[in-house]
Amino acid sequence: MISTIREAGPRALLLEFETLDQVLACHQQLRRDPLPGQVEAVAAARTILLRFTARPALLQARTRLPGLELGEFSAADSRHVELEVIYDGEDLDGLAANQQMSVEALINWHTEQSWTGAFGGFAPGFTYCVPSPAPGEAALGDPGRPGPLDVPRRSSPRTAVPAGAVALAGEFSAVYPRVSPGGWQLIGHTPATLWDLSREAHGESPALVSPGDSVRYKPVRARSVTTTSARQPEEAPQPETGSWSSRGSEPEDEAALTVLDAGLQTLIQDLGRSGLSDLGVSRAGVADEAAARQVNRLLGNGAQAAVLEALHGGLTLQAESTVVLAVAGAQVPLTVTGPDGSSRRAALRAPFALAAGETLTLGAPERGLRSVVGLRGGIAATPVLGSVSADTMSGLGPGPLAAGDRLRAAGAATGAVSAPQLDPSSADTPTAETPTALRFTYGPRADWFSAEEAARLADQHWIVSQSSNRIGIRLEVPERTEVARTSDAARDADAKTTDAKTTDAEAPRPLRRLKEGELPSEGVVRGSLQMPPAGTPVLFLNDHPVTGGYPVIGVVIDEDLPLAAQLAPGDQITLVPVDPDTLTPLPRTHAPAAPPSQSPTTPDA
Repeated sequence: MISTIREAGPRALLLEFETLDQVLACHQQLRRDPLPGQVEAVAAARTILLRFTARPALLQARTRLPGLELGEFSAADSRHVELEVIYDGEDLDGLAANQQMSVEALINWHTEQSWTGAFGGFAPGFTYCVPSPAPGEAALGDPGRPGPLDVPRRSSPRTAVPAGAVALAGEFSAVYPRVSPGGWQLIGHTPATLWDLSREAHGESPALVSPGDSVRYKPVRARSVTTTSARQPEEAPQPETGSWSSRGSEPEDEAALTVLDAGLQTLIQDLGRSGLSDLGVSRAGVADEAAARQVNRLLGNGAQAAVLEALHGGLTLQAESTVVLAVAGAQVPLTVTGPDGSSRRAALRAPFALAAGETLTLGAPERGLRSVVGLRGGIAATPVLGSVSADTMSGLGPGPLAAGDRLRAAGAATGAVSAPQLDPSSADTPTAETPTALRFTYGPRADWFSAEEAARLADQHWIVSQSSNRIGIRLEVPERTEVARTSDAARDADAKTTDAKTTDAEAPRPLRRLKEGELPSEGVVRGSLQMPPAGTPVLFLNDHPVTGGYPVIGVVIDEDLPLAAQLAPGDQITLVPVDPDTLTPLPRTHAPAAPPSQSPTTPDA
């Protein structure tokens, strides 16, 4: 039975349960019989995150879910996966001593258990497995066998856990699919490949272990391993890329553009992947979606046509044949240089031709951070899991462009080239005296903070830190001398409220939690404002992890995420709480808290 329903932004619900068994049963039911408008269901230790296409679908679901009758979880359609394990982990001896058992007893406990893939998260192919009775085995198991273990995380996480490492933490067992940071206890390794995109061609999940699967760990000696793998666990994985360019291998007449200078970072992006969070795959996609849609409208392309996303200018492209381009997003100067050295300026948010031999250079942004460059016909690239987007966290999709890369048109034009658009740019942001206002809704974990602290989130300004990227924007408290003393009307843009200025007595500071401890890992959506213990928010962008272990105090609405994508280090912002139904600002003192709940902790990897 669902114990609590919380909203996680205007288009997502977080369902809470008493037990993991209830989570598995409900998740299986919602996967087989999704609610109207349901985009995905992301299971975690005691929660399921449901994301919907629009607000009306969420409201309809809220009325139906309390009466949802759950059956028992069925493993009838699940796969059985056997993983050969060499028990040589760095933490094996220490963990056995911590659990007051011999190394042999710990290995026997791990291998004699039946495990169930409970939920994904952290990284593509990383599946949290929990002990479960084997068929015909009593729920309480063998009285002579140790019961469930509560395995502590390492006090200092490793910066690089090898691919294939078999690990324990809390009540869970999992295998790291690729080299990544991690704080779990390493007890061995498997040569099996946990994540392989080639399986998709055979109609299988790229994840070797998926939620619902039955898993057994089989102890083997190194020389007895029979499992084949494309790469050894200790090797760093190669980027799981789709092809998009060549360095001299394509016929001359097929290339539309050549990259002369890729700048700080230039990525191929479309509107991203959706519905794959259960596998640990986030949405990714272009950060300034409004700019991408704008350039594709100008060029007569379909909305999903691939574009280039250039960070902080610096990109130089040379036309191999006459092409039509458009650039939106950050306010950057566009310089077109001919083969004879002559130059001209091109306009932003307007289509323009680039003749064979001419080059386009993006200068440093006057405002904003990311430029979106569109090509009539779109950028050709091979989809990975249904999208050509580069995911900087998981490594999925094409890698960053480099000098010498040659780009081809994808033939995605569906209409005529349009006249210049009057639509404002996402980078037309206010100055330091009038910071960027981002609208958000409270929840799902606003109850981890007092009403006064939740209100402080909106009452004070925040500064974008240097530690920001496509995964998320880390916000900091501004110095007193940096605090912009503005009225609510300026801060909230169109809000009709009374003036309120930050005073010395109300100097900005980090938020203080009402609750201590850790939160069980649970699904998070793009736009989430996650609050680490330090009390300064992290705003999740497109490449965010699909689960998180810190409370989410609020969610920035989808409509304002293009603004967030253009925030540069040092920019000031204000967070404006809005009603999730009307998206109009709430009264300044209104800071709703979700109903309290308590559940055991799920360790992040």
